[in-house]
Amino acid sequence: MTVAEETEVTLEVGQRTELPALPDPAGHHREREMHAILEIGVRCPADAPHATPAPGTGPALAEVLIVDTSRSMLHPPAKLHAAKDATAAAVRMLPFGTAFAVLAGRFEATVVHPGPGRQVLAVARPGEREAAERAVRLLDADGGTAIGAWLDLARRLLKDQAAPVKHVLLLTDGRNEHDHRSRRPLETVLDACAGQFVCDAWGIGDDWDAELLLTITRRLHGRARAVRRESELTAAYEELVAGLLGTAVPELRIRLTPTTSGTVIRQVKQVVPNEQELQPVPAGPGGRAAEYVTRAWGDEVRHFQVVLTADPTGRESGEELQLAAVEVVVPGVGRPLRLPPPRPILVRWTDDPLDASRQHPGVRRHELYQRASAAVAQAYRAWLRGADGREAADRALTRALALAAELGDAQLLGALRLIESAPGTGRIRPGLKDVDWQHLILSSALTTPPEPPSGASVPGSRDDGGAGGTGPGEAASGGAGPAGADPGGRHPGGTLPVRPDGLIECPDCRWLGPADSVYCGGDCGRLLRGAPA
Repeated sequence: MTVAEETEVTLEVGQRTELPALPDPAGHHREREMHAILEIGVRCPADAPHATPAPGTGPALAEVLIVDTSRSMLHPPAKLHAAKDATAAAVRMLPFGTAFAVLAGRFEATVVHPGPGRQVLAVARPGEREAAERAVRLLDADGGTAIGAWLDLARRLLKDQAAPVKHVLLLTDGRNEHDHRSRRPLETVLDACAGQFVCDAWGIGDDWDAELLLTITRRLHGRARAVRRESELTAAYEELVAGLLGTAVPELRIRLTPTTSGTVIRQVKQVVPNEQELQPVPAGPGGRAAEYVTRAWGDEVRHFQVVLTADPTGRESGEELQLAAVEVVVPGVGRPLRLPPPRPILVRWTDDPLDASRQHPGVRRHELYQRASAAVAQAYRAWLRGADGREAADRALTRALALAAELGDAQLLGALRLIESAPGTGRIRPGLKDVDWQHLILSSALTTPPEPPSGASVPGSRDDGGAGGTGPGEAASGGAGPAGADPGGRHPGGTLPVRPDGLIECPDCRWLGPADSVYCGGDCGRLLRGAPA
């Protein structure tokens, strides 16, 4: 296999390197936070075999399909019929030799196939797949919803599997109302399952809980989704399983090694295509390195945010230092693989408050997503109060629409406009159902990088704060500010002045930030562009 036919892993680091060297008002140096965006991609040749395990480890995938069979799945019966059709379609797609099981979830979980009481997985072959489909077709619904019990049985079944990709596909129409009846509550089960497998969770019907699905998938490194119509589920399952079978890298680790005295790793999280907190695992005996595990990579790009703290004590202003080294580690891959060289995370201590206030656009973009998601949650909570919360719900929806527009996220804008009574009104549409909000909450949890501007440099290059630089997640403006920003020192439609040091001040919480800020980066998060002074 030639170099061109190898699977390639790419790594770029985007950051603003400047941090303030000046002491705080009391005269003490404090630890400063350095935020960096890692853009990691996996690119594989079009004709390469996917999901290849390491030699001697057996099939690449072990799959557990969980079907909610609580009584509510019969209201209407179309939900259970759709669940059967989709589960059978997923089983038919499993390659020969794949270990799998189908579970039914009620107050407890039972093994539908290979059979009740079995503590081993079936192995996909023609007769076995047909037997599993027959068992699925016989499913009936009764009882309640206790998702912790379902995931705990999946964990036990997958525990001794050697497949590099262990995956659970969970479908529910409910809200985990009977968790108290389980021997182990959901939170405890999630702790036990973390790192053991990837779980994608789907909602169907009109009474599922978006926050529940997000809680599960954020802990188990999957994605939360839902179908609006029961008839969509089979195609959605087929697309998901096809993606699993296209796994190019079962496990990829981000290794961070602090290289400067006083540097501490505070946080690592995935921010694109959704937010997931990553927990460190030991990187080997001795040393200061930590590794952060990510799983089930196809041909794709993900973004991660790294937060380090550093101490400027004894450092010269203007001196650029390496705070940490970033590496990508791929253990046990059974195919030709080209890894990127290590990349540095840097810092340059500065006495210039304008330089020190600048955020990397990728960091700022993620903060805007967090605010948009929070605005959606606020709108939903206000909507639940009925007439008493109508004005607050409208204000929160308007804020979410403005943030989605600033992000340029067409998918989120479209989801918000399904809630809006008419384009541009910023008012909640009458006659909404709770499930409409659940779909919106899921949509607000998805994140995307911006479209690169025409003729721009390759996304991912480090931005050291110089004019016109671009990096992972940087918007097309290249730091010039939002369209229509007034270089004379005021925002259009407002009177917020630019201070002599190039910053603006929020009139509510007194946060100081760049002159092109549209929203306050402090505690209040208010709209600044167009706001009165």
